Amino acid sequence: MLVSCVLAVLSPQGDVAAARPPHWAYVTPMRPEIPRSDVHAIDAFLEPRLLAAGLVPAPEADRATLLRRLSFDLIGLPPSPAELDAFLADTAPGAYEHQVDRLLASPHFGEHQAVAWLDLARYADTGGFNFDQTRAMWKWRDWVVDAFDSDLPFDRFTLLQLAGDLLPDAGEDGRIAVGFHRNTMLNDEGGVDPAEARWERLVDRTTTTATVWLGASLQCAQCHDHKFDPIAQRDFYGLLAFFEPAEEVQLDLATPDQARRRDELRARVAALQAAKAPAAEIAKAEKAAKAFAGDSTLSFVERRDVAAATEIRLRGSYDARGERVTAAVPPALGPRFPAGAAQDRLGLARWLVDPTHPLVARVHVNRVWAALFGRPLVGTPEDFGTQSPPRDHPELHDWLATEFVRLGFSHKALLRTLVTSQAYRRSAVATAEDRALDPDNRWYARGPRFRLTAEQIRDQWLAVGGLLSPHRGGPPVFPLQADTQGVVPTNKADVRWQPSDGEARHRRALYTFWRRTQTFVQFAAFDAPSREQCTVRRQRTNSPLQALAGLNDPAAWEAAQALGERMRTHAGDDRARLAFGFRLCTSRPPTERELDRLAAALAAETGPLRWTLLANAMTNLDEALVR
Repeated sequence: MLVSCVLAVLSPQGDVAAARPPHWAYVTPMRPEIPRSDVHAIDAFLEPRLLAAGLVPAPEADRATLLRRLSFDLIGLPPSPAELDAFLADTAPGAYEHQVDRLLASPHFGEHQAVAWLDLARYADTGGFNFDQTRAMWKWRDWVVDAFDSDLPFDRFTLLQLAGDLLPDAGEDGRIAVGFHRNTMLNDEGGVDPAEARWERLVDRTTTTATVWLGASLQCAQCHDHKFDPIAQRDFYGLLAFFEPAEEVQLDLATPDQARRRDELRARVAALQAAKAPAAEIAKAEKAAKAFAGDSTLSFVERRDVAAATEIRLRGSYDARGERVTAAVPPALGPRFPAGAAQDRLGLARWLVDPTHPLVARVHVNRVWAALFGRPLVGTPEDFGTQSPPRDHPELHDWLATEFVRLGFSHKALLRTLVTSQAYRRSAVATAEDRALDPDNRWYARGPRFRLTAEQIRDQWLAVGGLLSPHRGGPPVFPLQADTQGVVPTNKADVRWQPSDGEARHRRALYTFWRRTQTFVQFAAFDAPSREQCTVRRQRTNSPLQALAGLNDPAAWEAAQALGERMRTHAGDDRARLAFGFRLCTSRPPTERELDRLAAALAAETGPLRWTLLANAMTNLDEALVR
């Protein structure tokens, strides 16, 4: 009897649950009034709570720190000495805002902003599982970079990735963008039931859509009604049904030159076969023709002869089919389905980008806030359900969500709003008393301080060494990493790593070949995910392996050699050269005490690697690795 009562309360259909006011996340945010008009809106919301907690706001960070923070947050790279000098010398009003606009317009902007979206989309260059075979998805990755660079509005960004193949005006871009849901893992192991493997991909698409756009743990309803949120099991399968008619295809994007070369290789195979050439020669030609496929990417094509419907799986078991349900959105998680819209992925996408949707804008601004401030406004950014912790700043959160919509879903405008606040610009230095009062910085009395991401650390190494390649886009590359030539293939996947030649090995981290079964060594050390599934937030750890990677990884050592050479050949005496290298790594000049210690360390080294060793130490300073 007790169990029945509890389930009735927890069940979305229970009378008690129905009598309760709806959870805040399922109600369209109402734009709150800004408490004060004489300060930035974000500060107007934050400061009353900050002062009520007995905290004193930290002063604004110094200019060098500000530009370093801003540069890493917007383009993922440290500022150059010339950029620092220009900002420090600019005394005109609006100098900081000018730097914001410069970085938002940088060609490196999209390359950095795309990384978090690739985590959400579980982007990789291999399919996962035992075989973990290579696949072509980099065209989709480049489309994401271009979308951020061009400030494609988030509503259009959503429509293209969920249903670009169904938009009549989307063209090739739409067919590439819809590859978002082709980023699932691909199970092509021997003995696997293809129908069941496809079903698992449908489940993944459903849960990923719910996580990315709705902040909902919809996977909890795969086997039964959700125990905490108003989501029935049939809601899960109703959302899954939107993806049933999608046929998985490979989109041929070969250039004219590639198509011509491909035809030549195929013609050679045919000629050899006609001439009854030796089998070994024919096999070699066939292998070359197969290997040269030209540019391609994984995409979707909607089949109109397949109904947008599916069967509920009893207890979530693939082969235990129950009631048949048609495509439908979870009724508690948003507005009514758009009037007149077809029950397809395009209709689903239009439902998500409805300006009155209670979740989508809230979920997105929460992730962006976390990236800039180190902690989200909603403590569980992957789950806005009834079990999520109470919000510390509900009015601010709802204002940001409505402001994002008011700004036309502009990602750049949202970022500009956030980084121009005083809360963002505060120094991270705080008194012991303030840290005791607010150890987690819940009230944002001080600036954020946290370690850079794996990609930012690698890109900084290349940047300070003068090695970073400006080349954009294209197939993934293979930078230097620990030698794996002698590694025995893991679970049938050949994980041997052949570094790329020339500047390709110095491309931005974004372009590194991403193998699911064995993440690039330096990325794995600094907490990058495997991308086997949707990742909303990365862990941040401190481990001895990170120090070992920073000091000994071949890429780190190569960057240290390059930085050492930059310092050795820099104008001036040894102290000036050391100060130059230190500023490259930290964005500030060293103090006299720091410079004395560096000079003493240099004098203690007499071998040919003395500059390299000092450079290696500088690139591993806490100040160089922490944002």
